[in-house]
Amino acid sequence: MSEGPSVVGRSAALLRELSRHTADGATTTTAARGAGVPRATAHRLLEALAVEGLVDRDARTGHWFLGPEIYVLGRAATARYDVTEEARSSVLRLARETGESAFFSVRRADEVVVLLREDGDFPIRSYVLYEGARFPLGTVSAGIAVLAHLPDAEVDAYLARADLVGRWGREFSDDAVRGRLAATREDGWSLNPGLIVEGSWGMAAAVFTASGTPEYALTITGIEPRFRRERQAALGRLLLEETHRLTRSMR
Repeated sequence: MSEGPSVVGRSAALLRELSRHTADGATTTTAARGAGVPRATAHRLLEALAVEGLVDRDARTGHWFLGPEIYVLGRAATARYDVTEEARSSVLRLARETGESAFFSVRRADEVVVLLREDGDFPIRSYVLYEGARFPLGTVSAGIAVLAHLPDAEVDAYLARADLVGRWGREFSDDAVRGRLAATREDGWSLNPGLIVEGSWGMAAAVFTASGTPEYALTITGIEPRFRRERQAALGRLLLEETHRLTRSMR
């Protein structure tokens, strides 16, 4: 019985890793490394998942992709979990009113996942975020906004287990992250000043469930000159207006 959760957990980690490689797929080695699974174990589990249709392997490249059964299961779960229709109008308004790219993301465990994207009319865009992109809490602006509104004990536990510096660099030391969380709590919205890709800035605000949990976020991203200090306050107000509206709608 003790092997069950381990197998399920490792399989789930592999599926999540493949969701990060929707365009070109992932090799067995890449999937194993990203999921934190030994390569031989990853290969065995991926082969088993392929039999069930949960993953698919390209015969030419050998790369792994999410399989057709994932699509079927996702469609079946839509009625219970799909909140994108509620959020779509907010994302559209943000894109239209700011001219930037706007996003709606959801928290999943220690990550935020982008569900919606809408581009504004400003011709130069940032492509760090895209639908399906996953980032750890505390990195992109959506993850900063969500983490900032979690209880201090949860923040402490997360930072203790997340190796943000090892993966993302010294800008994500505990002190640096905590400083951004404090600023977010004060302002209501988060700021990512080109931390992931130089020159690509983002701002976000959390959307709360009926129980007061920061489960979602609205984000706007663009190039650095569009996020000068004198414009941040106006962008922040728009974000907070939409997140308040969306929080009320979801409740």
